[in-house]
Amino acid sequence: MSEKTLIQAELEAREAMVRLGASLFQRGYATGSAGNLSMLLPDDTLLATPTGSCLGELNADRLSKVGLDGTLISGDKPSKEVSFHLSLYLNNPECKAVVHLHSTYLTALSCLEDLNMENAIRPFTPYVVMRMGKVPVVPYYRPGDRRIGEDLAKLANGNRAFLLANHGAVTLGRSLRDASDNYEELEETAKLIFTLGDRRIRYLSEEQLAELRR
Repeated sequence: MSEKTLIQAELEAREAMVRLGASLFQRGYATGSAGNLSMLLPDDTLLATPTGSCLGELNADRLSKVGLDGTLISGDKPSKEVSFHLSLYLNNPECKAVVHLHSTYLTALSCLEDLNMENAIRPFTPYVVMRMGKVPVVPYYRPGDRRIGEDLAKLANGNRAFLLANHGAVTLGRSLRDASDNYEELEETAKLIFTLGDRRIRYLSEEQLAELRR
């Protein structure tokens, strides 16, 4: 890829991240300066939201550009949580973008006791199964703790969504839009869980799950 093409791709990626950040913020998926986004550029560097930034007010020229070793190349200092984003890129070859938010229903779900650590959402609609499969849970660590990245590294291969206990959720995708779509589907599923409450739920059968996976 020529230098001119790489520069154009990065400019388009910066604009896309600003647009998507604003959309997520305006629709209530992110509040204040919480949450972070990242995406892999064609030159194998990473574009990420800066520390303390509001997703609704991102500046394309000030986005953090970092190497896969975490070194800042240009822009503002990246979020401290970019370290666990890197764990996903380095351990899942399909990962081209990461979305991490503290949206209301997924954060509420992450605070519940006795979650199934291997899969926090027992399937009752086909959509999470088709888009992401299982949703494993990472135990609680303070935000920025290196152990979040270490645990995500172990779970990264073969998974596209994760719940961080008492913290929120993380999704990855083949593009920033794909990762965002995965997050939105996950949030809506968590909303359904709380809407249904203690009503009896008709979960999908193993046969139905096998059909979806095929």
